[in-house]
Amino acid sequence: MELLQLHYFLAVARSEHVTEAARHLHVTQSSLSKTIQRLEEDLGVPLFDRVGRKLRLNDYGRRFLRRAERALFELEQGRVELRDLSGPDHGTLELGVTTAGILPNILREFRKKRPSIHFHVQMLTTQEMVTLLDRGEVDFCLSSPPITRDGIECQVVFVDPILLAVPKGHRLAGRSRVSLAELRDEWFVGVKKGFGTRDLMDEECRSVGFEPHYVYEGDEPARLTNLVEAGIGVAFVPSTARNPRAHVAYLYVETHLAVREIALLWHKSRYISQAAKDFREVVVDYFARLSGRTSS
Repeated sequence: MELLQLHYFLAVARSEHVTEAARHLHVTQSSLSKTIQRLEEDLGVPLFDRVGRKLRLNDYGRRFLRRAERALFELEQGRVELRDLSGPDHGTLELGVTTAGILPNILREFRKKRPSIHFHVQMLTTQEMVTLLDRGEVDFCLSSPPITRDGIECQVVFVDPILLAVPKGHRLAGRSRVSLAELRDEWFVGVKKGFGTRDLMDEECRSVGFEPHYVYEGDEPARLTNLVEAGIGVAFVPSTARNPRAHVAYLYVETHLAVREIALLWHKSRYISQAAKDFREVVVDYFARLSGRTSS
């Protein structure tokens, strides 16, 4: 069994399509197919069921995939560790986020501390985040909501109040707090279902007897402030997403559940480089300062 065979097997197993896997690996379909066939011959069992031009992992393949991913994970961690020991002032930090509003401030602080370290950031769904963490392909993730799962460390770093944003001329604009029941007849702008803040506040509104009426649903949280400012509707937004320059008033919502938790995640078995440790320190310190400002 060769290391190349394992890499090729993982690519085909994840895509379940030879053409797509070959394109990803920059090899010919013929070469890829022959490599997979040799691996199956070495193992003595088929790993895939062939359905036309598609491949489906069979039970043998699913069992072998778990072992192959674990083996390649450990080899990759060894490479990362040696690279860190030989050149700790260089390298790239791999990051994943479900919430990006506060990321520029954190990255700016980290760059001051480690100017020679590069970083690569991906905006991910929760499931994509879990997948990359399991594969050891990211150093850290910033997620809201937190993820509880075997093999993943989860450190809640900030509890972010969810506020109601209203245009400056709105009937509630002069107040500091509002109850959910008072919002029954409001028009809302928000992100689509599946976003943590949206799902949480929809459930909270249902608990007091109404379903929020959305006139806009999108996938760009940063756009909501502009829509509120234009008078299109009101919006639930995390406190960290406040825009002090916008003609918008922010009110606290009178429910203790109107908060989102932001967590720092990493794989328990992933090698944590010195640069990654420094990044974690920057994140924790940043949110500690933010918590102090929020509570004062």
